[in-house]
Amino acid sequence: MNYAEIKTYDIADGPGVRCSLFVSGCTHRCEGCFNEMTWDFNYGAPFDETVQGKLLADLAPDYIAGLTLLGGEPLEYVNLQGLLPLVREVKRRYPGKTIWCYTGYLFEQDVLGRFCTQWDGMREFLDCIDVLVDGEFVLAQKDISLRFRGSSNQRIIDVKKSLQRGETVLWEDMT
Repeated sequence: MNYAEIKTYDIADGPGVRCSLFVSGCTHRCEGCFNEMTWDFNYGAPFDETVQGKLLADLAPDYIAGLTLLGGEPLEYVNLQGLLPLVREVKRRYPGKTIWCYTGYLFEQDVLGRFCTQWDGMREFLDCIDVLVDGEFVLAQKDISLRFRGSSNQRIIDVKKSLQRGETVLWEDMT
């Protein structure tokens, strides 16, 4: 897996100050995407143990609320395989920090409906994710007034509650 960028102090992609990892590779190719260079799976640099170690160290301060995964597309299969060890380790080291993930895929149809049944590790990955922002960016529905999403079709899903209840539960901002 390659990554395009790591933002150590990100306040736009989830609540609080977060570390954000932008992975490379996306097959959605949404019109108006703010990060087109990350469509290429070969863009950026390899996400290796050294990079992971630095990112884990960057998450250590108490003022860092958690990790956000963006792209590109974190849920492309090759990226999922690269991210699973990271999210496992984040949850082990920092159980009080949240993990957010942005995907163009739909939670019920793609993530639960296909990926959980077809891909080893998908369910474990979801068990580590606190919030999933789903849905492709739709330029015609772009709304800069929305918090933590770019277009009105995208949803902010509380993954833990959704898995517990067996139905999609939207995230409630408690900040």
